[in-house]
Amino acid sequence: MWRFLVAVQLLPALEEGGAETLVGGQAVLEGVMMRSPHAWAIACRKPSGQVVTHSEPLERLSEKHKWMGWPVLRGVMTLGHAMTLGFRALKFSANAALDELQPAAPEKKKIEISGWLAAVNIVFSVGFFIFMYKFIPLVAATELKRVSPIFGEQIVFNLVDGIIRIGLFLLFIWGVSRMPDIHRVFEYHGAEHKTVYAFENGDPLEIPAVQKYTTYHPRCGTSFLMTVMIISILVYTVIPVTTFWARFAVRIALLPVIAGVSYEIIRFAAKHRGSLFALMTAPGLWLQRITTQPPSDDQAHCAIVALNEAMELEKQHGGELVIA
Repeated sequence: MWRFLVAVQLLPALEEGGAETLVGGQAVLEGVMMRSPHAWAIACRKPSGQVVTHSEPLERLSEKHKWMGWPVLRGVMTLGHAMTLGFRALKFSANAALDELQPAAPEKKKIEISGWLAAVNIVFSVGFFIFMYKFIPLVAATELKRVSPIFGEQIVFNLVDGIIRIGLFLLFIWGVSRMPDIHRVFEYHGAEHKTVYAFENGDPLEIPAVQKYTTYHPRCGTSFLMTVMIISILVYTVIPVTTFWARFAVRIALLPVIAGVSYEIIRFAAKHRGSLFALMTAPGLWLQRITTQPPSDDQAHCAIVALNEAMELEKQHGGELVIA
């Protein structure tokens, strides 16, 4: 349960891919989820070593509603859809582990991640995010105004607020990375990136071919989060509000807009590696030195199984979009 709770906090950082990429994925507990435009699949390794899988067709929102494919809006929709799907995958992986760790006595009801427990985790995660990355940095920056009037100036205030926010995020990522269980999640995160790279380059989805690639990928959710934090500094600076609660309200209200703009930057940077926007995403690639770790062959195998399952289902539902 503890591993599941911490992994929920890391969910945005473990995501990878976007609306116009052929494949993307996410690390989960002892496994990997992979998705294509019209399918998703998950492969998890139980404590016994058995690999369990699950796959489903996936509806592409921008094909059903054209407005969901508009710039900025598509980023918000993609993020919301990816978070929902990622949470389902994380729940499946947690229940797969719990199922085997419990006795098989018929009279005992097995413990699993239920719907209400999942909802509580989501509420807690949203509350944790707002408190840690919106409220605390704003309080700290406000208190610094008492030290010197310079900290009350609009540009300096929001710069300090942003630096504190990024510092807290880095501290959290580094802290949880010291946990052995979460370190294994980061290894599966590396396996997911390597497998996506192999697929994108047309290599066979075999362990030796996958393992030769780097674990750092420009479309990673870690890069997305860092871009969001950098863009937010610029956006908050141009909003003419000065009171504490007005600033706090602006930080909540503009979060979807900042997420949508950040998505567009990540999307552009992935296609134009030498652009100025690519430099903006560089800190996220540096941070992947923590959030992705070299996987074992068994972990790479899980990622390969998940992608093969997703692409098999994609062939039934995707039509011309399948290029594998």
